[in-house]
Amino acid sequence: MKNNETITKKIVAGRFKGKTLRLPSKETTRSSKAIVLESFFNTIQFDIIDSVVVEVFSGSGSIGLEALSRGAKKIIFMEKDRDAIKTLRTNISQTDPSACEVVEGDSFATISQVKKRLENLGESAFVYVDPPFAYREGMEAIYDKTIDLIASFPQSLVTLFIIEHMSTLELPETIGVFNRIKAKKFGKTTLSYYA
Repeated sequence: MKNNETITKKIVAGRFKGKTLRLPSKETTRSSKAIVLESFFNTIQFDIIDSVVVEVFSGSGSIGLEALSRGAKKIIFMEKDRDAIKTLRTNISQTDPSACEVVEGDSFATISQVKKRLENLGESAFVYVDPPFAYREGMEAIYDKTIDLIASFPQSLVTLFIIEHMSTLELPETIGVFNRIKAKKFGKTTLSYYA
């Protein structure tokens, strides 16, 4: 039985601080924990200002909208789940829709559109990748595909990759032209940074 209570979280800092974001159902997406979010934004702090952020597998868009609130100038969201997209668009409408772009569809298929978009903008981006954890049905190959997706990026389009993943997963030191510069563990979740 689906439980219909709306799950929410608030934007923590910046110009949209306190805005309530709706979260899609737990069956379709998994929201980033507050401590993970806080650590990420403490790590990149002022670098986020006037930057472009790509949130791959964005769900509710909480990472991208927090980045927008903290001064990022453009957010590109990537999501394929219909319910999540509805929630994402509702959340965007509370902030600055003109600074947001939603790329609908399978992230592995639409990534080439996003690369083209970054090329056209002449920008390199912070790319936050939070794939569905592999213990969910049908997600066993998700990390292999995610590593291929990261390796496919030219250096010119990426300032930093941030991968949110299961702590039990050992990611390679190097993915394509990117090297791991830092990893931080929060219980079952780890953030790995590649540049």
